[in-house]
This record gives sequence, structure tokens and C-alpha cells, in this order.
Amino acid sequence: MKVHLDTEIDKLKRSILILSSMVEEAVRNAVVAVTERDGEKALRVIENDNAIDRKEIEIEEECLKILALHQPVAGDLRYVVTCMKVNNELERIGDLGESIAKRACFIAKHPGTENVVDFKPMMDIARNMLKGALDSLIYMNEDLAREVINRDDSVDKFRRDIFKELKKNIKKDPEKVSYYLNLMNVSRHLERIADCATNICEDIIYMIKGDIVRHNGLGNAKQETFFDDPEQAD
Repeated sequence: MKVHLDTEIDKLKRSILILSSMVEEAVRNAVVAVTERDGEKALRVIENDNAIDRKEIEIEEECLKILALHQPVAGDLRYVVTCMKVNNELERIGDLGESIAKRACFIAKHPGTENVVDFKPMMDIARNMLKGALDSLIYMNEDLAREVINRDDSVDKFRRDIFKELKKNIKKDPEKVSYYLNLMNVSRHLERIADCATNICEDIIYMIKGDIVRHNGLGNAKQETFFDDPEQAD
């Protein structure tokens, strides 16, 4: 019976890897669509979100089947439950990629507007956090999970800096406020992607150690809204 359970868990692990690859590609293409004002690429990201949703449902069904048929305990049980939560976070990241692509569609319609934000450094950190989170799941690496959580502050700093810059531009050129607000949305979505990677790592630490770190200062949850000024954040 344990052999069958191990086989199902290996299959689940592969499915999570496939979903993470789909999500990472969506985020990458969405940000490229913003920086290159590529409306067609943005539309492809939006269209591909349905495939991410279908994969998320498939993984959830796999997890439920394992729980129902094999009734795992201890570490195996924590692993399956963690995969269900990671699956949910990955689907959220896919949705955030889609939201960035929608912003890209708007930005692509303003070809004469100057690019005032370089999202690449922020995107690279967010993508590396996501990759680190999934690596920590595959290799059961608690240290890597904690390292990813600690990188979240650098993404928060990027968002604050972008907010400050765009606020200056809105004051100088209020006629382009819609354009600048869409850029702010991109930075907000990238920050949320990093938050999701942090959530994944918190769940992984629980899976490995049985410790709940979500509310003890590692990766504090953010409750701010879009219109909250990140300059006022602690």
C-alpha cells in the first residue's frame, strides 16, 4: 500500500512542477509585454490562464484522491496538504500574471508614452523567489525556504521606490494618471507574487518541521490596499 502512495505522491510532485513552470512563464511573458508594449503577447498570457486553472483543478483532484484512497499520516499527510495549499498559491500567481497582462494591454495602447519604470530587477527577484520556493518543496530544504522568505523585503522596497517615482510623475503630468496607475498596478501584482512565494515557503516549513511560522515575524501578511501609500509602511 505504501508503494502505491509513494507512486501517487511522485505523480503529484511532477504535476506541481508542471504548474509552476506554466505560472512562471505567464509572469515572465506578462512583464515582457509591459516593458515591450506587446499587446499580442499580453493577450496570449490572458488566454493561457484557462490552462493554468484546469491544471490547478487537476492537482486538487489528485490530492483529494490520495487523501481518500490512501489515508496518509504524519509526513505524507503534511506533504499532501502542503501541496494543496501550494497549488492554490500557484493559481493565484497565475491570476496575478493575467492581471499584469491586462495592464500591458492598456499600456500597449499608449505608444507615445515614455517607459518610466524598469520592472526587470523586481521581476527577477519575484521569479527567483518562486523558483526557490518550488525547489525547497522538491528537495525538502527548510533553509532555502527561510532564505526565500527573507528576500521578500527587497521586493517590498522595489514597490515603494516605484510608487515614489510614479507619484512624482503623476504630479508632473496628471493627464497621464491612468497610465501611471496601471504601472503602479504592475508593481503591486509583482509584490503579491513575492508574497505568494513567501506563503508557499511558510507552508513548506510547516511540512518539514511541523512549525507554523506564518504569524511569528517570518513573512508578515500585508493588509494594505492599492491606494495605501507604501511610504507610510513600517
